[in-house]
Amino acid sequence: MDITILLPFIVLIGAMFLMTRSAKNKQRQMTNMRDQLQPGSGVRTIGGMYATVKEVHEDTILLEVAPGVHAIYAKNSIGAVLDDAEYNRIVHGAPEFDDEDVSAPDDASSLTGSADGDAGDEDAEDRRETSDRIDLDKKDAADDAEGDAGAADTTDEDEKKNGGSAAK
Repeated sequence: MDITILLPFIVLIGAMFLMTRSAKNKQRQMTNMRDQLQPGSGVRTIGGMYATVKEVHEDTILLEVAPGVHAIYAKNSIGAVLDDAEYNRIVHGAPEFDDEDVSAPDDASSLTGSADGDAGDEDAEDRRETSDRIDLDKKDAADDAEGDAGAADTTDEDEKKNGGSAAK
């Protein structure tokens, strides 16, 4: 038998072996994570619900979904155990960066200015004045009602002319 005939089968078997091996590793890591659950830790279920662990049993877990609201879940339903900072950021809306001051310019004029600084500043001022003059022409509710009534009258007249159907 020629080796070129067996080569595709060998590659297929190798790929299947690697895929099952990585899946088993992920499953083992998830099992270890679920076994190390402790009361007080924040978790995310596989359904996307965030809760706090209250009690851990052999196959089940008691979660506090909201203050005073408890639910019993299977351990297999835990998708991730979150560290305290991430859990507080997601659930309580705590800012992610408490210590850092992040500042960004309102526009990109500071990034696109010329070397002298004078010409770039004048262009930026012109652009700002132009953008201040933009009018979006929002209509009042009364104007909308009049426009809708006029459209309905036109449709009724078209139906009468076409024999009762506007689709003709």
